[in-house]
Amino acid sequence: MNGPIIALAAGGTGGHLFPAKALASALMTRGPRPVLVTDARGEAFEIAGHDLPVHRIAAKSPSGGWLRRLTGGGALALGVFQARVLLARLAPAAVVGFGGFASVPTVVAARWLGLPVVLHEQNAVLGRANRLLARYATTIATSFAETAGVPAGDQAKTRAIGNPVRDEIATLRDSAYSPPTGDQPVHLLITGGSQGARVFADILPPALAALPAALRARLRVAQQARQEDVARVTAAYRTSGIDAEVSSFFGDMARRLATAHLLICRAGASTMAEIAAAGRPAVLVPYPHAMDDHQSANARAAADTGAAWLLAEGPLKVDDFRACLERALGDPAGLAAAAAAARRLDHPGAAEALVDLLPITGEEARP
Repeated sequence: MNGPIIALAAGGTGGHLFPAKALASALMTRGPRPVLVTDARGEAFEIAGHDLPVHRIAAKSPSGGWLRRLTGGGALALGVFQARVLLARLAPAAVVGFGGFASVPTVVAARWLGLPVVLHEQNAVLGRANRLLARYATTIATSFAETAGVPAGDQAKTRAIGNPVRDEIATLRDSAYSPPTGDQPVHLLITGGSQGARVFADILPPALAALPAALRARLRVAQQARQEDVARVTAAYRTSGIDAEVSSFFGDMARRLATAHLLICRAGASTMAEIAAAGRPAVLVPYPHAMDDHQSANARAAADTGAAWLLAEGPLKVDDFRACLERALGDPAGLAAAAAAARRLDHPGAAEALVDLLPITGEEARP
């Protein structure tokens, strides 16, 4: 590839890194050369893979007590100088920031050097980092048609394009959804996201055990749990006679998503985009401590269209989960309708639309 370099600023959780990787794939097919500028956490390097050049800079969250604010601010300042040296050497045509504190130094350095900046927001609420950086952006690409928290002076910059998904999930767009009927097995996929979900470990085993015996016998459960919870969750399902596989990590998430009849999960940005791409119904339990409660906003956007059922964690009880699951699984037509509604939320051209927002000419964007 001889096209221009595009620097992708992302780090932290998969919610920021997965769309960056999806954009990198789209760029590589069209000629520009993506590089990832991230913090030192290992997850970035696992997600990036071997095809995407990765550069480390200093970055640390400035949230918390005075010592964390001091050390975080110092790390971000150091990261800005490191990013400036790196960008001056790479001379990228543009920088794309994906939010999170790990993106801040690179976007600030890009502004310092006069480079074009495009921001991408994955959630239905503009994140704190992107709110801070919005003034530097030429364009703010959003995943939702309505995104709260965009500064008044920057609203004209927004373009709703969706949230790019990784290639292995994008292939699920061709997978049909068939709800379970009669005595067919019912496949439940339960994930906790990078924040974990102890509430699922605590509440789901007794909630599923309380389902009617005929429905309980049809369940085939795949549940992601924290490592310290795997043994007790496995034992709880064994005691109630439920066919369940419990693990702290599933390496074949695309296959499991394709076979799932219903997901039970958090409402992080990547999760929401992947549910939409696969066209699968879900019960969403937003992580209550997410910044600006953005997961609740994501979940409401899906529930309002009929694509999901929303349960708040705070007042959640075993019987609430049991009742919700019994209603959903007892209504195949309702599951099919929710799956269809989820697919209508998909933006299959999100990565390509994000490429089109970059300030590179048509010739430069072709291989």
